Amino acid sequence: MPRISHFDIPADDPERAQKFYKEVFDWNFEKWDGPMDYWLAKTGAEEPGIDGGLSKRMPGQLGMTNTINVPSVDEFAKKIMEKGGQMIVPKMALPKVGWIAQCSDTEGNIFGIFETDEKAE
Repeated sequence: MPRISHFDIPADDPERAQKFYKEVFDWNFEKWDGPMDYWLAKTGAEEPGIDGGLSKRMPGQLGMTNTINVPSVDEFAKKIMEKGGQMIVPKMALPKVGWIAQCSDTEGNIFGIFETDEKAE
């Protein structure tokens, strides 16, 4: 069963946002070695939960986005649209990591779907 595996926090000022989450929740951030400025967030190791990341806010991005791991972005994008959802950002590669797309549900809530694929380019 696909589960939420990651969250993404958009920030107008990534340094300020990292400072906030570090000081309030004691989260740690590490710069990702990828094609965009992105910081991986470690939220802890003792309690159940998920980790996430933080990046510069893109135009129109409002709040945190949960990402759901799926076996196939193409298959789940089709299911989402068949059931009344929409594609907000079409499938794109995260080089050497996988494929991601952003969608909305029937209520307008935005979420991501992610397929692991080390061959993604």
